[in-house]
Amino acid sequence: MESRDPRFDGWFYVAVTTTGIYCRPSCPAAMPKPQNVRLFPTAAAAQVNGFRACKRCRPDAAPGSPEWNTRTDLLGRAMRLIADGVVDREGVAGLAARLGYSQRQVHRRLVAEVGAGPQALARTQRAQTARMLLEAGPLSISDVAFAAGFASIRQFNDTIRQVYATTPSRLRGVQNGAHTPGVTTLKLAYRPPMDVSAILAYLGARAVPGIEHYVHGAYTRSLWLPHGAGVVTLRPGGGHVVCEMRLEDLRDITAAVQRCRRLLDLDADQQTIDAFLGADPRLGPLVAARPGLRVPGCADSGELAIRAVLSRRARAATVRGRLADLVRTYGRPLSTPFGQITHLFPDMSVLAEAACAGRAQRGLACALAEETLRLDAGCDPDHVRAQLLDIPGMSQWAISYIRMRALGDPDVLMPGLPVRRAVHRLAAQPDRWRPWRSYAMRHLTLMPRTPECARQNIPAEACLRELTG
Repeated sequence: MESRDPRFDGWFYVAVTTTGIYCRPSCPAAMPKPQNVRLFPTAAAAQVNGFRACKRCRPDAAPGSPEWNTRTDLLGRAMRLIADGVVDREGVAGLAARLGYSQRQVHRRLVAEVGAGPQALARTQRAQTARMLLEAGPLSISDVAFAAGFASIRQFNDTIRQVYATTPSRLRGVQNGAHTPGVTTLKLAYRPPMDVSAILAYLGARAVPGIEHYVHGAYTRSLWLPHGAGVVTLRPGGGHVVCEMRLEDLRDITAAVQRCRRLLDLDADQQTIDAFLGADPRLGPLVAARPGLRVPGCADSGELAIRAVLSRRARAATVRGRLADLVRTYGRPLSTPFGQITHLFPDMSVLAEAACAGRAQRGLACALAEETLRLDAGCDPDHVRAQLLDIPGMSQWAISYIRMRALGDPDVLMPGLPVRRAVHRLAAQPDRWRPWRSYAMRHLTLMPRTPECARQNIPAEACLRELTG
């Protein structure tokens, strides 16, 4: 707090008893006396205890805590599901059913560890979403209220007054610039360092025609969302990611934002990860050459799982062609296409009956369609791994790929031959990179090209194979 260190924004919140305000640790306001400070693990906990958000440091705009992305216990799974909007759509009963616990147990565990129950956490998220929407564009007050997940205008007004000590109309402020009808533009925060262009280029290089497109540094894709379809465009901004959303139903804004955050790994504590991996004498030079390198996640776990099955021992261009064929044949056309984005990825129930489906693809699609297998934010990774192993034809490579990208596991070292050779070439000890081996693998697969590779213009992946023998 004294050094105004922004790395801890979102990890915890600072409340001052004499003012009734809670802030980020990096808030530029004058330091309060220690006896007047209370610390809370979540913004919801501060609000439950009667504090309102600081208007200067905007604690609600801080990146999410990276703790919930790496924890696989009940609390981590619950926090991810609440962030995805499950409480707004299915209630606390739906959240408890997803987690396999009673409502009372879920509430008790959340209050004990994060200081607020599921309803309070969901309420805080609704308020944060409403503030972003009020500041982002010309949506009417009623549209903002229902898009953020509030059940009524009165509930919306009361929450905004309690959390921000102002009215929605005053919170909106002055709107500058032109706005495109039907487009909601938001700024997605992250902890620096982050190479936004690198992760967007990674996704763009693997873009599937019809559902993904990458041009001039901007990545666009379609999304299956709880209430309808959507198209999002992501591009670098000044210290943030610019997210443009075109949604069939505004109630899907919260889910769309969370999927974009997971796709780009925006909540990672990258400075800590880079410092840990950079201390390794073998990996350190690679980390220094590419600071802020994130591990891509996914916006559609079913699509990612099918991609993993098709990617086994296949070139990237071949995989993109196969996926494009699936999209053309079985994908659902968008009611309003946007440029090159014309379809949604096929529904799993359709792929389960597809004539061209292989054994692993059909088994995976059937399990996802019947919901005997879930790859959402609240699943148990160990249980998922056991379920995937039971599907005939599933390879260890595909399971590792699903763990890394669909489940966000930060400690996966892919079993592929190029990575093993790279480790051998560096004479490195991968166990020393725990618990961040997924990030280490990203650096291995982007090792600098040899002079011979550069002269012959050999791509990075082929160069890795060349470098490792």
